[in-house]
Amino acid sequence: MIDPEVHGLDFDAYLKRVAALTDDVLIPAEREMVEAGEVPGQALDALARNGLFAISVPRDLGGLAWSMTQQVLLTLEFTRASCVYRSRFSTVIGLCSQAILDHGTEAQRTSRLPRMAAGEHITAFALTEPGAGSDAASLTTTARRTGDGWTIEGHKRYITNAHWADELIVFARTGSPSEGAAGVSAFFVPRRAEGVTTRLPSRMNGHAEAPVAEIDLAGVRVGDDALLGGRTGTGFAAALRGINHARLHVAATCVGQATRMLEETAAHLGSREQFGAPLADLGAVQGDLGRCYADLEAARALTLDAARAFDGGTVPRHRIAAAKLFASEAAGRIADRCVQLLGGEGIVGDHPVPRMWRDVRALRIYEGSSPVHERNLGRAVNRQVGRDGTLPDTYRVTRGAPPQP
Repeated sequence: MIDPEVHGLDFDAYLKRVAALTDDVLIPAEREMVEAGEVPGQALDALARNGLFAISVPRDLGGLAWSMTQQVLLTLEFTRASCVYRSRFSTVIGLCSQAILDHGTEAQRTSRLPRMAAGEHITAFALTEPGAGSDAASLTTTARRTGDGWTIEGHKRYITNAHWADELIVFARTGSPSEGAAGVSAFFVPRRAEGVTTRLPSRMNGHAEAPVAEIDLAGVRVGDDALLGGRTGTGFAAALRGINHARLHVAATCVGQATRMLEETAAHLGSREQFGAPLADLGAVQGDLGRCYADLEAARALTLDAARAFDGGTVPRHRIAAAKLFASEAAGRIADRCVQLLGGEGIVGDHPVPRMWRDVRALRIYEGSSPVHERNLGRAVNRQVGRDGTLPDTYRVTRGAPPQP
């Protein structure tokens, strides 16, 4: 349940509230979270009370309706704390809510989005399979027409929040494999439905407190009202809507994590002396800090620019992909330098930076891996330049037709 006071806040006041939540609640609870191996219940309650499940949902559906630029600014604040917290509401604010908002029926929107915004209905985005990750159009999970509904068979892998979700959005093939993406549809499936089994992995290298899960779907029956949008063949478009939204959130998450790691590392270096002077005074150390800061600022600027373009009325998917690619790689570089600068504390003990170093490594894989983004962006460059000589999502001023006399 959202604190009623939250709905009356303007954005600046809300941003300050989220910054205070990060500093006063989320960061202090990190050690407890690590020791428990899961996000503490009181932290989840705090996330819901402060409206973090609601940031992308319209006001008339119980949300806060912040713009994409505002969502990015919020993400920069709350991801100074462990990005594991974000994992627990990420599927609600990005992947699932946006697919429902743009592609669901009115009944599907009104029955789910208010509860999702309140943190009372957790959803998971069941797209990835063992043989269909980056090539999601090749998925093999099927949904067959049976009587007055559908029967779903298949297996999903690496699904965030699947083990805790109240409901899954399952992407399944309703057409023939030759149809590719055009034959994919999406279905609402209760996680506790007969035939649904979720399994946690034996080990997570990073994000250990919010592990992804595998899902088995064996003869799962759902009715016609479970079909997202009430039409077949629209699943891939719904998936891309959610993915582009979430991808920009991941880019912002990388910036938030890198900010915290750099601040923590610089504070350590300023307090530790070697060779008769603070480590922070050594030229080589300052060079590393300077490179980290430049990487951080470039990632932040690119992410905010993509968010502003998004708010301009189009989804700048190439800029979003570039922001996610650069920010995740930059966060990895910053994490590695910070661990090195910490010396022994970077590999022994409870300092937060090495834990965050493990966590941010996954962000170069989530929402499209770096090599896939590099390939897709390269193809887009070749295609667009071949068409009209400009780059994708270009900044260039195009003159168009000359004015008429």
